[in-house]
Amino acid sequence: MRKFYGVLFLLCAGFSGTDVVAMDLSLNQAIEKIVSESHDVKKAEANLTKAQASLDSVNANRWFNIEGNVTYMNLVNVEKPLDSYNVKLPPEIGGLIPQLAGINKIDVPDNIFMAGVTITQPIYTFGKIGNAVDSVRSAIKMGEYSKEMVLREVKYAAADMYWTAKMTDEIVILAQKNLNNARDARKKLTGAGRANRGNLVKIESDIATKEINLSDAEFNRDTAHRMLKILAGIDVEEPLNLTDSFPKKFAPMDQKKLHDTPEWQVLNQQVRMYEQKASSERANGYPTLAAMASYNYTAMDKDFDNMFNRDNSQSAYWGLALKVPIFSGGANRANATIDAMNAEAARQDLDKAKKITGEKYTNAIKEYNHLCGNLKGLENARNLAAKAYDFSQARFASGQTSAVELADVSDGLYQLDMALLNAKYKILMSAESVKKLGE
Repeated sequence: MRKFYGVLFLLCAGFSGTDVVAMDLSLNQAIEKIVSESHDVKKAEANLTKAQASLDSVNANRWFNIEGNVTYMNLVNVEKPLDSYNVKLPPEIGGLIPQLAGINKIDVPDNIFMAGVTITQPIYTFGKIGNAVDSVRSAIKMGEYSKEMVLREVKYAAADMYWTAKMTDEIVILAQKNLNNARDARKKLTGAGRANRGNLVKIESDIATKEINLSDAEFNRDTAHRMLKILAGIDVEEPLNLTDSFPKKFAPMDQKKLHDTPEWQVLNQQVRMYEQKASSERANGYPTLAAMASYNYTAMDKDFDNMFNRDNSQSAYWGLALKVPIFSGGANRANATIDAMNAEAARQDLDKAKKITGEKYTNAIKEYNHLCGNLKGLENARNLAAKAYDFSQARFASGQTSAVELADVSDGLYQLDMALLNAKYKILMSAESVKKLGE
């Protein structure tokens, strides 16, 4: 029992500490979170859903249309509203219609009820509906490729944000190390009992400058982490541990030629969409053949209560209808011309995009390989600077060099560390550019 309470006490003590466990976040996790939180991606998905709904709307024109109508009328005698409505007949009617001889007026039923249903089915529209449907299908494909473009942009931005935040982490480490080196130099100078005023002033100035650099680096790190957490939907108070590190080596990238990209597909589908819309507009000037059928029921009587108890009339018909547009003021031709010119403009945009995007893609690969080629020389320069700093430290410890020289060598090493870190960041973002622009 004592052992149990001892273990329980240790567990409670461990959980009651003030240390906060940072949230581990890899590059892939950051990209997934940012994509899921992206408003641009959600807008692209909404536009795609809207285009799919438009297809259902246009496709509905292919199918039959059913219309029902119900009408009730009560006729009012304008001259004598309280009397029944009647029609006066001239005497000559009796000679024309023997059944009406001697009748001066006919009582018209005050209550009339009519109900009916009509069905219309398009049979042939000369491409009016078909081209409209194909146009919307092209719009749907545009939405799909547009969503892919947005996804690539968001992923690129997410990778940029992640590596920027990671670089600020590394800069804080470098700034802290640079500051510690200056403090160690001061300790060695004062501890050896040989400090002179000039060296002390130089070291104190160097320490003050490096403390400011460290403060700036920490501020930039906190800002970058906060922005990353906002985009990823993470609580801004949640500490982050970015688990992916900058690679030490980078493989060369082969030169390729683009064959297709989402941007090209969007413009290609845009050309098709406008061409199909132009064909649909031209078809508005052609006839439309449709089948029609109708059923109607009519009941009428002087008294409303007896209106449905008498013999009432029913009628029905079916047939074909050919609607031929005769004159529209040139609207169909003008609309077709507008869509045709829109297609031509999209075609020119496509040709331009192929040239520009292809060049951007080629330059991104060249930049990647160029930066990789410079990386080895930069690493060699950094290693030589580290050796020079070690030599200067040893000479400074033995009193063979001044604090000014040691500070200069330390700054040179710090600048090369920063340059090496920035070069790796540029290489990674060049690779992301190739991925964004590629197939």
